[in-house]
Amino acid sequence: MTTVLITGCSSGYGLATAHRFHDEGWNVFATMRSPREDVLPRSERLRVFALDVTKPDSIAAAVRDAGPIDVLVNNAGIGLVGAFEATPLDSTREVFETNTFGTISMTQAVVPQMRARRSGAIVNVTSSVTLTPMPLAAVYTASKMAVEGFTASLSLELGFFDVRVKLIEPGYGPSTAFASNGSERMAGLIPPQYQPFAEPIMNSFASPAAVTTPQDVADVVFHAATDSSDRLRFPAGADALALAQAN
Repeated sequence: MTTVLITGCSSGYGLATAHRFHDEGWNVFATMRSPREDVLPRSERLRVFALDVTKPDSIAAAVRDAGPIDVLVNNAGIGLVGAFEATPLDSTREVFETNTFGTISMTQAVVPQMRARRSGAIVNVTSSVTLTPMPLAAVYTASKMAVEGFTASLSLELGFFDVRVKLIEPGYGPSTAFASNGSERMAGLIPPQYQPFAEPIMNSFASPAAVTTPQDVADVVFHAATDSSDRLRFPAGADALALAQAN
């Protein structure tokens, strides 16, 4: 039975992705920092367990418990919106620890088994901020752009061993827990001097012309995970598709 390990499954894109793979008959390891079994169906093909992608011991335990992994989906991430000038360096490091180093660490943990089998896929979820410059997102964009470069290079490196590496670029998803999960981290990051600049931008976030749903991302992740071509980038959501086409 084909097995997928997905990070960040407590809500949003990760949760929808776990449902999608399970619906397709896969063996699913749905991971999250604080396990919530109530959000996923009870099934002998689905296991929920704790994983913090910033902790090496937690990563090692998850990979060991999962056994052979056919597809790794690096979805876990945290958000940050605000003026760069007002962003503490500790907050920047926190974002990179999860979004960038968490993805790199998980990938490095599963590469040996995939290389040895000469099969498997690694699917890294970034963001549409990598498709066009967006204000008030400098640190978040940097963390995701780093994953884009990492993934593009790794796809060439692991392609030699028949291991596929893919990028998912979701658009703006106001229905996800992005803002609520980062509210404490983002408090005070738009000081008075930036209010005239930030106000219309934040208003546009509240009334977007097009949005990305968790199901949009889940569908594209599954497509990418099972895609046997050399295609690297997969925009997800109407807004991300429009940006990708414009580029």
